[in-house]
This record gives sequence, structure tokens and C-alpha cells, in this order.
Amino acid sequence: MIPRTAAALLNEIRTGYPVITLTGPRQSGKTTLARTAFGDKPYVSLETPDEREFAELDPRGFLARFPDGVIIDEVQHVPALLSWLQTDVDASGQMGRFVLTGSQNFSLMANLSQSLAGRSALVQLLPLSITELRQAGKLPDELDALLLRGGYPALYARAVQPARWYADYTQTYLERDVRQITQVQDLGSFQRFLRLAAGRTGQLLNLASLAQDADIAQSTARAWLSVLEASYVVHLLRPHHRNWGKRIVKMPKLYFLDTGLAASLLGIQTSAQLAPHPLRGALFETLIVGEFLKARWHAGWPSNLYFWRDNIGLEIDLLREEPDGLYPVEIKSGATVTEDQFKGLRKWLAVAGPEARQARLVCAAPESYTRSGIDVRRWQDAAD
Repeated sequence: MIPRTAAALLNEIRTGYPVITLTGPRQSGKTTLARTAFGDKPYVSLETPDEREFAELDPRGFLARFPDGVIIDEVQHVPALLSWLQTDVDASGQMGRFVLTGSQNFSLMANLSQSLAGRSALVQLLPLSITELRQAGKLPDELDALLLRGGYPALYARAVQPARWYADYTQTYLERDVRQITQVQDLGSFQRFLRLAAGRTGQLLNLASLAQDADIAQSTARAWLSVLEASYVVHLLRPHHRNWGKRIVKMPKLYFLDTGLAASLLGIQTSAQLAPHPLRGALFETLIVGEFLKARWHAGWPSNLYFWRDNIGLEIDLLREEPDGLYPVEIKSGATVTEDQFKGLRKWLAVAGPEARQARLVCAAPESYTRSGIDVRRWQDAAD
């Protein structure tokens, strides 16, 4: 197992909450992390039919088997069990008693809020980050290799072709999760919608255009996009709310949470295909935005990430809103750093005034350094 940065968070919060909930996309490593971090606890999966039936029909008896707590995998399959967990943890007062995992944010979060509010700590686990891969000696040397492979742990644990693994992953996702979350009558239409969404990663989300291209109603596109967001397939990056005297864009930007999955949906399987592809820059931006998001979520913090764009074309790819101000980040996929790449950052710094903090340019340069007061980071150090 590649060590996960979220393990430190689990160790910290286990003494302060009776329930710890790990959520994230399927195959992101939730079960492995839970069983490693809580090796003293028994494990049960509610994807196993007999265990699921036991939990549904006799929740009291199901929980009585585990007097010292348990890891319950894919708990969203039996939402009623959460009410029984509430009764149990309130009676015992024991911290770190139950560890839950789930990969469907829709139903899981709704039931957690209803039954375990204030009792459960939430940890969102995404696929492997650049930092985790680098520390484990697993980070690909070539940027394009990482863009194609993505961060799912299975692709670094066993000999499997990324293109084939992602094709299977997509099919499994379509057949299992989509039908459980919402009514999708035509899986072919949904898969087409998924490919079209991948083609918009790193771009402003124009829902009407996406719906038209997918030949579906705009309301359907909105519902399906919510499914993708709830399943940790995509993330919507919101525009920063400050105006600074200019009209700002209000649409969010769409990002896939794994570049390997996005590349697979786009039909990109090799570095030779990726190098000249018009969306290579968007995939690189997707990778870097994901790195900053992983750094926040794996440390137990909500996203503090935004973008900024005004109506005359001035744009900052990423704004990190910290207590002491705003940190702008520009993302460029090229390996050569030119003065022209700093223009957007300098204009924004002038507009933002005293709220602006250290500006950063993340790119494919061979080394990290400071140039003209701007922090230039190679992609391997993007979110450090």
C-alpha cells in the first residue's frame, strides 16, 4: 500500500469523534486506508448480500456482533443503519468506535446529516496525489505518463494497462452506481454525456451547450452532472465572489477529479496521442487543480479554491483563499517559462491590491525557483 497523507488526519480525529466516515470515488483506496489505519477493528462490507440483508432486517443484531466497533464498508447501501449507529454511540460515549466508508455522496451525506450530525467526522479521499506518489517512489518521470495513468491506486499496485482499467471502471460505474443514484433510462446517452463532459474539463461550464451536444434536456444534464459530482467524478470550481470594480464571470469551471479517467473518456490511450492533443493543456490544468483540492481534503479541510475571470478576459486559473489573503495560481503546461506567462498574474495583483499574496506559476519547467517575485513551481511540486 502507498502511504496516504489522510492517514495522519484519521489518527488525529479518532479520539474526538465516535464515528469516522471515509467517502470518495470508488477504487480511491478508502477500504485499504480504513483497514490499515484501524487494524484493530473487524471489517464488514454491505456490498456482500448476506451482510446487507442482516443489517437491513436486524440492525440491532448486526451491530451487537461488534461490541468494540467495526469498519462498515459501503454503508450507503443500508441508510437505516445510521439511526441505529446514533443510538449505539450515544449510549457508549466511546470515540473512534465506528468507521464507515461510502462512495455515493448523495445518499450518504443526506443520511449522515440526519442521523449522525455532530457525531461523525468526514474525510474525503481522492485518488493518489503527486506528493503521495513521489514519496512512495511511484511518480512517473514523464508528465504525459502521469496524465494518462491518473492516480487510482490499482494502477500502481498491479500490472494493468490504464486504458483497459479505465474502460472497465467506466462500465462498472455506469452499470452499478448510476442506476443506484438516479433513474437513467438510456445508459448509452449517459455515456455520451460523460465523454462530452470530459471534453470540457478545465473549461467554463455552459450547461445549455452541453445538453444540446448530448441531445438531452437541460434539466437532465443538470441532474446527471449532479450525479457525477456526488460520485466524485467531477468537481465544479466556483468563481471568486469579489468584484473589484469589474463584472465577473458567474459560471463555474468543470474539472474531472482524475486525468486518467478524463483521457480515457476522450479516447486518448498513448503519449503519442496526448502530445499534440488540443486538450493536453486542459488535462494539465485538471491535474494541478486536483492536486490543490487533494491537499485540502486529505488534511480534513473544505475547499478554499476558486478561479477569477472578468468580462474583458483577465483570468486567474486558481485562487487560494487563506485567512491572510488570496494566493493566485496560474497553470501552464509548457516547459519553457516566458515573461508573457506572468502578465495575467501581474494584472491581477494590481487589481486585487492589498488582498493579494504570493503569486505562483505552475508549469512543466525542470526546476522550481523564484522569478521577478513570482514563485515558479514545476508540476512535481505544484501544491507543496
